[in-house]
Amino acid sequence: MDEMIYLAMTGAKQTEYAQAINSNNLANISTTGFRADLHAFSSLPIEGPGVDSRVNAIVESYGTDFSQAAVANTGRDLDIAIQGRGFIAVQAPDGSEAYTRAGDLRIGSGGLLSTGAGHLVMGEGGPLAVPPHSSLLVGADGTVSIQALGQGPETLSIVDRIKLVDPDTSQLSKGRDGLLRLPEGETAGPSANVRVTAGSLEQSNVNIARTLVNMIELSRQYEMQINVIKTSKEDADAAAQMMRVG
Repeated sequence: MDEMIYLAMTGAKQTEYAQAINSNNLANISTTGFRADLHAFSSLPIEGPGVDSRVNAIVESYGTDFSQAAVANTGRDLDIAIQGRGFIAVQAPDGSEAYTRAGDLRIGSGGLLSTGAGHLVMGEGGPLAVPPHSSLLVGADGTVSIQALGQGPETLSIVDRIKLVDPDTSQLSKGRDGLLRLPEGETAGPSANVRVTAGSLEQSNVNIARTLVNMIELSRQYEMQINVIKTSKEDADAAAQMMRVG
């Protein structure tokens, strides 16, 4: 009886955690450049005093899905999409360098270039700043060029180059802010092989159908585990009643 309750309890608890991961993916279906989180159930024997047969059901996050997502044309000069592998280097809130696929860029106060989430975009020497201009162009290699105010199109000048990187994705981990980082605060060097397409945005790579199916399966699994706990309580009450009758 005790083992049945314990197994159902740990299973229900970890199912809630899996539901949270799945719900987060579902909530970010429309988030530009979002990468889905992956998880899997496994069993972990509990060591120490007690019954040897006790096993803890756990949910393990085994990284991020880095598969390419669909790209939508927007026609906006500051929208860029990574072609294939690679990431945009940004400055995280704590000042460290992090990486993203979100190319919905904005020009904020002081001309600083940032993503739609407010993270400063890194250039060759730090956060990239864009002077006042009448038009702007982002090249395939991430080069940002502008036509200065009052000047003709023949005066197009290069401002800076967006830092585009291609680190080993197996080394990247996602933080609570949705940004990807290398271990131990390491930073990736710029890569000349990473290319971007201007006027386009990469969508979220969350598979809607699969995520909805997972949500239904997890809900049924959680309900089954709760029913096991209820059944064990009913069995315990029935056993106690029989003992009183005897």
